[in-house]
Amino acid sequence: MGRTVFRPLDGLLLLDKPAGLSSNQALQQARLLYRGEKGGHTGALDPLATGLLPLCFGEATKIAGLLLGGRKAYRAGIALGRTTDTDDADGVVLRERPVPSLEAARVREALQGFVGRIRQRPPIYSALKQGGEALYVKARRGELIEVPEREVDVIAIELLALGPDWLELDVTCGSGTYIRSLARDLGEVLGCGGHITALRRTWVEPFTAPRMHTLEDLQAVSAAGGETALDALLLPVEAGLAHWPALVVDPDQARRLGQGQAIRPELPAGWTPAATLNLTDAAGRSLGLGELREDGTAWPKRLFRWASVC
Repeated sequence: MGRTVFRPLDGLLLLDKPAGLSSNQALQQARLLYRGEKGGHTGALDPLATGLLPLCFGEATKIAGLLLGGRKAYRAGIALGRTTDTDDADGVVLRERPVPSLEAARVREALQGFVGRIRQRPPIYSALKQGGEALYVKARRGELIEVPEREVDVIAIELLALGPDWLELDVTCGSGTYIRSLARDLGEVLGCGGHITALRRTWVEPFTAPRMHTLEDLQAVSAAGGETALDALLLPVEAGLAHWPALVVDPDQARRLGQGQAIRPELPAGWTPAATLNLTDAAGRSLGLGELREDGTAWPKRLFRWASVC
């Protein structure tokens, strides 16, 4: 086989990540299929986890940070009675304890303590960096790691099912929340320990009802219709900005923004300074991100390539 020749490609792909691959491995497989020159993902999923992993190609990588900071939802399977070093089923069992007889009301009461703005200690086996190195690298070397607690937002938790030594949850949360930590801490509150056995990310804001594509789907589409068919599965960058306020600019304003200059637009009621703006032309095409300042001017923050030719 010859060397892959990559191509310019802009857009978003809603990938259904399989279990057993890291998020970067899944990204690289999809990027190779698409031959995309530039790609990134919007928030890593553990190898054990499946579900929505939005991939950004080309200019869409400029909004990856916004997607990373959005709300997310997960379906989690939790085994009770065992604590592991990774807080999931891939880890080494550290402690086993009997599971008390639990009624749904008791579990729901415990879950209420994990809703809202809470403090959480991330797992030591995580991609968080300490001293410029990922924690999981340090953990694999056997280093003693102290991970500080941090505040995260858990918006809602629903108990879906409860067995004698397991339970299933739906969790809606903000960026930076570790469901593995939630499982570990819930197990402690219940007095028996716990760890994640299955984890699936069901949506990421603004893709709250996503049509996801597996790697197998992509391979089949490629075999049947080639890159034209693959490209048809991509979403435009505008799809990733659907939940941000749009400021429509005229051609002269678009030109000035493309040259790095500020504009003074007429603003809808309720807009506040420092708000992130989705700068669009009259046809609805996004030109990039802008910032509204206290003096009423809008400044370009991060523009897409095509904004400079307006």
